[in-house]
Amino acid sequence: MHSAALLMIKKVNNKYILETSKHRSLVKRLRYASNPTHQDAGFSLVELIAVIMMVGILAAIAVPSWLAFVNRQRVNKANDAVLTALQEAQREAKKKKLSYSVSFKVDNQIPKIVIHPDSETASSIANNRWQPLGGDLGIQSRQIILLTNLTSKNTVGTSVNSNPNYLNTPQTITFDYMGTLANANLGTPPTGSTETPGLKVVVAASNVKRCVIVKTLLGTMLTEKDGNCN
Repeated sequence: MHSAALLMIKKVNNKYILETSKHRSLVKRLRYASNPTHQDAGFSLVELIAVIMMVGILAAIAVPSWLAFVNRQRVNKANDAVLTALQEAQREAKKKKLSYSVSFKVDNQIPKIVIHPDSETASSIANNRWQPLGGDLGIQSRQIILLTNLTSKNTVGTSVNSNPNYLNTPQTITFDYMGTLANANLGTPPTGSTETPGLKVVVAASNVKRCVIVKTLLGTMLTEKDGNCN
């Protein structure tokens, strides 16, 4: 007789029950499924601690790198915005045949920028015309720092001023009707060099620095990073 049809008489509660081998196998499987062993119930404390430690180690490695990446992205975007503003002011000066300026300031720790005809002084410009630097790029206030080496219009000091209250007073870079820096003081060349520091506008976050430098009287601009922005 085929094994699948094997019959067996079983006594249960003083009653005799006729069952097949298939029936017995099904009953065993149901009992096993309804009564899981301890190993199937979850994780042990040691396993849980090991997983938590692994997650912590991975986070400690990944988070600093991620934050540095985010800071670089913010600073790069803000620095591009500074360069774009200076180039736009230079174009407007040539196009309209009059002096055009870009002014910078920090208001309640928020870096701000405005492009304007030089006939307007930075201090007289209405607050609603000043735009948060990088605000249109999704950069939130106080996520970046704005610095310059300017001491007055088109005039540089000995180094970039890192005083957080320095730019409470606006500083300005002005292009004349030819797009050049008339009567500009680009600073004294450092020892061993023939190049002047130029007019620097620096954007920073944490240890990341980017800057735009107006390098020559002709209004030539270049971008630098980190140590070259001091």
